[in-house]
Amino acid sequence: MLKLKIILASTRQGRKGPAVAEWITSVAKADARFETELVDLKEVNLPFMDEPVHPRLRKYTHDHTKAWSTLIEGADAFIFVMPEYNYGYTAPLKNAIDFLFQEWAQKPVGLVSYGGVSGGLRATQLLKPVLTAVQLTVAGEMPIPFFAQFIGEDGVFKPNDVLEKAAPTILDGIAKWAAVLGPMRAK
Repeated sequence: MLKLKIILASTRQGRKGPAVAEWITSVAKADARFETELVDLKEVNLPFMDEPVHPRLRKYTHDHTKAWSTLIEGADAFIFVMPEYNYGYTAPLKNAIDFLFQEWAQKPVGLVSYGGVSGGLRATQLLKPVLTAVQLTVAGEMPIPFFAQFIGEDGVFKPNDVLEKAAPTILDGIAKWAAVLGPMRAK
């Protein structure tokens, strides 16, 4: 069973990302291939990068970094649930990635982005060079345009048919890439 961490990248007050993250988490939990955990960067609450040594060396001095390292190291794959802010991805997501290096390497990541007309696609395009630098492999993307229309009065994300059919394809891509990348990490 693959250990899948779904990372919610929005930390702002009044955010709508938890509804999207809870939905994709429920889809992943229903898939027997995955042991799924939702990780909220707001709760992780990493400070702005404060380690004195480059993360490639893994000489962490702070407990928050050590805990983050253990969490990410223990994962086989990820899904980033990310809004688009001003055509880009969130600073907390960039910070969370930059805290580590080796822990991300040779693992697949799915990108569930949300926003207005672009559905977060501009943010995912800007994020891809960063993912390449830490050796994460994009295994699938699911942009959700005009996402707020899918959040009911109760705060629950209710996908349409297109999104319901797209969600399993991201999980399929993650499982396929994990089968390829897992043995590479073991060497």
